[in-house]
This record gives sequence, C-alpha cells and structure tokens, in this order.
Amino acid sequence: MTLLYTEVEEELRASVRDLLADRCGPDAVLARIESAAPYDMELWKTLSRDIGAAGLLVPEALGGAGATAREVAVVLEELGRAVAPVPFLTSAVLATKALLEIGEEDLVRELASGEATAALVVPLAASPYRSLPEAVTVGADGTLSGRVRAVAGAEVADVLLVPVGPGALYRVEAEHARIEVVPSLDLTRPVATVTFDGAPGEVLGHFERGKVLAFGAGLLASEQLGVAQWCLDTTLAYIRERHQFARPIGSFQAIKHRMADLWLDVVRARAAARNAADLLAEAGGDSPELAVAVAKAWCSEVALHVAEESVQLHGGIGMTWEHPVHLYLKRAKAGQIALGSPGAHRDAVAELADLPAPV
Repeated sequence: MTLLYTEVEEELRASVRDLLADRCGPDAVLARIESAAPYDMELWKTLSRDIGAAGLLVPEALGGAGATAREVAVVLEELGRAVAPVPFLTSAVLATKALLEIGEEDLVRELASGEATAALVVPLAASPYRSLPEAVTVGADGTLSGRVRAVAGAEVADVLLVPVGPGALYRVEAEHARIEVVPSLDLTRPVATVTFDGAPGEVLGHFERGKVLAFGAGLLASEQLGVAQWCLDTTLAYIRERHQFARPIGSFQAIKHRMADLWLDVVRARAAARNAADLLAEAGGDSPELAVAVAKAWCSEVALHVAEESVQLHGGIGMTWEHPVHLYLKRAKAGQIALGSPGAHRDAVAELADLPAPV
C-alpha cells in the first residue's frame, strides 16, 4: 500500500486540472448555475472522450481505461477543487459500479465511451448501512411505478438504473420517467424527484446496493478533499494579500493558528481519502469497509469546517455571491450528508473496529 500519487496519477491530474482551468473557472461555474442548465454537458463530453474519465473503472476489454479507484479518486479531487457541474460521481462511479457488479456489458460500453449517461435512482443521502423503503414496485406486466426523491444526476441521464426490492436492478430509459428538478443547497449538483407511472423496464440483474453506495462514499471523500484543498489554498493566498494596519492579515498570530489547524485537518483528510481509495482499488485485498467509513466521516466534516473558515477569513467579500467560496461551502454541506452522514459512518467505524459502546 502507498498513499503517494504515482506518475500516471499525476499526469491524469494535470490533464484534468488544465481542462478545468480552461473551461470551468469560478466565473463559468457561477454563470452555469444561474442558467437553466446547471450541468455542463459539453465539459462532460470532453472529460469522457478526450481524457477517458467516464470509463476509468471500466475494463479495457469493454472500451474503458482499465484503471482503478485510485485514478477515480484523483479525478474527483480535481472536480472538487473546481466544484465542476458534471455527472462524474453519479454516472462514472455509482452507475458504472452497479453495472459492473452485475456484469452488464453493453450499457457499460456506452457509458465508458461517453455516448450515454446513467444515474442510480436512489436518494443522494442514502446510507450504505440502512435499507431503503420500497419506493418503486413492479407490476404484473413488468412496468415500474413509484417515486424517488433527491436523486442526483437524473436530469441529465439517458438511462435510469432503478433498484427494486432486495437487490434487483432495472433499466429504464429516462424518457419514460418524469424527472422534476427540485431546489437544493448545492447548485452545482442538482437533485430531482423521479416518478415512474407504468414505465417499461428491463431487469438487468441483482446487485448489493450497500456495497455500491459504500464504494461511492469512499470515493466521495476524495472530492471532499479537493473542496477542502481549494478553500485552504485560496484562503492562504487571500490572507497574504489582504492588508490591515499596514500588514498582511496572515501575519497575525490568531490567523496563523487557525490556518495551521486547517492545514493539519486537510493533511489528515488526504491520508484518510487516499487510504480508502487504495483499498477500494485492491482486488482481493484487505476489506475496505473500515477505511471507507473513516474517510467519509472525517473528510465530510473537514470539508465543511475548512469551507466555513474560508468564508470567515475572507471577511466581507466572502459573504458575496460574486466570490465563489459559497459554492464550496454548499458543496461541502451537501456532500456531508451524501451517501451517509458522518454520524452513520462513525457508527460503522465503531462496529467494524469492535469499539465498546459509550457508558
């Protein structure tokens, strides 16, 4: 095991960062979320076709890159740094992982090529450790009916992957569902209510919903690391330039102490996120469940704390709509409860590590 980045990972990071710097700067993101189409699908097509981001988890035999969770984590770090409004987590991670688990090859090929986008129809806040209420049912004629709220990535998905019952996964073309975008805190990752009313569906197989959600949670920690790193870097640059009483505010001891604490938090978050990605990448390696729970619990709270501190340390400008720091605060808060809250993951840590219950 190594938590260091390989040369290939650094090259992938550089490619993604250069593209995002050119196409997904703060002004572009702000303009995008103020428009009628928050997701940047042209950027997503470039990431998919030119960089191969959509097919990182897909074996080369199926048209993918044959990479691992480590490379996916690097891409998520960069997407977090840019709060990029693209469906990478929902399509290239969650939906693709579910399809790979059941051995569905045709749709995986389409997702890997960027020709199609899919969404796993579960609430974004769904926990890997709890079963979900039966929101969708299958009729005698094989059609699906029901409603699922707070689904991320559904509005730009061509295909909906719908869990039904204890483990069945159905394919439904998005045109056969009613998808209504609802107000959400994170404007760069909208959520929608997905309603099925006699929608034709095709059963693809059976999968372990909790395993797929845990995989996504472990990698979401890397996106949260990217959010925290951007907030730390941007705040550091600001306090070096902002002067008060004829000196940079970063020279004040109280500010130094706060920044030192934030830096330590981010360093620990990097270790936790990289550990989870490394274990998720190991086929047949050590069980990653504990590493996933630790990473998601820690990185969720670090991203939110660093974003909150960033807003405060930017002073008045940090409270304005024009400064992008509010986008990171909202992504951090929404990500905190996505795929299991910190409390749910801490409970999992206690159980997995066999810690005694508090007296």
